[in-house]
Parts: sequence; structure tokens; C-alpha cells
Amino acid sequence: MLRFELIDGSTVDVAVTRLFNAGYAGRDQASVRAHIDELAELGVPGPSQVPALYPVSPYLAQQADSVAVQNEKSSGEAEWAIVFTDDGVLLTAACDQTDRDLETYGVAWSKNASPDVLAKKAWRLDDVEDHVDDIRIEAWVTDSRGSESRIQDGTLGDLLPPAHWIRELKDQGYARPGTVLISGTIPMAPDVDQFAPGWRVRLTDPTNDETIELSYTVEKMPEPIG
Repeated sequence: MLRFELIDGSTVDVAVTRLFNAGYAGRDQASVRAHIDELAELGVPGPSQVPALYPVSPYLAQQADSVAVQNEKSSGEAEWAIVFTDDGVLLTAACDQTDRDLETYGVAWSKNASPDVLAKKAWRLDDVEDHVDDIRIEAWVTDSRGSESRIQDGTLGDLLPPAHWIRELKDQGYARPGTVLISGTIPMAPDVDQFAPGWRVRLTDPTNDETIELSYTVEKMPEPIG
């Protein structure tokens, strides 16, 4: 069960029944296709269509402070999430922890290897939808020395909007309470190490002067025995 605190101080509980990760969801689809070609050179298989939509096990939608991963090649991605409730749709910050080694075998597999971490605060989408493209999305990583560096910086206008995915989910019959969709991400700074032991993501609404933030540590699991 996820619990979100709204700006007015009220809370909304959501039992997640469906979880989806959008992929290759940049607003500029020409750049997205160029990125797919770059990934193909690294051995990451491309999608059969863009944008893509990957079903993820619902239990992986978590409001966690720590994430356990199987290897060092695991990193987050700054994203937004929409959450369908009995009383409308919420918008919040999210971070999609992804196994990059597994990604070379299949993106859908990699999305199911680690949690999608969601913030504990949320906005009602109706309250921000008229300026949703202006909301800033940022991510920072913390290295082993405790030094923090910004790795992602953009706006929700860089990504396909929530309205696009709400229509898509309605068409598929999944736009109902308990469904969560994670947006896909924006580019990372190439000179910052994404394989860090700490991630922090923030959404900033400049119109209402409000922020939503999450952070968590990344811990590698012990090696298998046997």
C-alpha cells in the first residue's frame, strides 16, 4: 500500500494493481530514434514501437529509503509518475532503478529487476495540468565519498505529457484506481557516474512554488553462494 500526502495535508492510500514504465518517451521523437540507434551499438535491443510501454510487477512500486541491487551496473532515472485513485489522478516524483547489464538482454526484464521508487508527497494532476510542462525535473547522485552531483535537469515538457499516457491507458482499459505509470526519463549528464550509491529526484512547480522530492540509497546484495 502506498500513501501520498497532498499539499492540503490530507493523505491518499493506493493499493497498486498495475504498474507500467514508459520508455523512449521524449517529446522529440526524432531524437528518441537517434538514441535508440546509439543504444543498439551498445547491445541494447530496440523496441518494436515508440514510445514503448512496459508492464512491471506491481509490488515494485515502492516508497523506499533503500534499494538492494544485484550488481554495480544499476542506476536510477529521474521520472514523474501518475497514480490513479478513487478520487482522481495524482502526479508525483519517481526514480526507476534499472539493471543496465540486464537491459542488454531486454528492457522489459531490466525494468522488473529493481523497484520504481515514488515520493511520499503528490499533487492532484488537475491542480497542475495547465502548467505541467513548466515543472522542472532534476536528479542528483551521491558518490561513495558523500559528494553529490546533478546528473539530470529538464522539464516535464521534455517528455510526453500525462494526458498522452492517460489516453493510452484508457484505450487499453487500465485507467482505473490502482494503476501507476512511470514516465520515462530525460538525458543524463555524460560526465557524471550514474552507478552511484545514492539517488535524489525532485520536481519543482514554479507556478505554485512547490516541490516534491524523494531520495534513497543503493546497496549491492551479497554474492550468491553455490
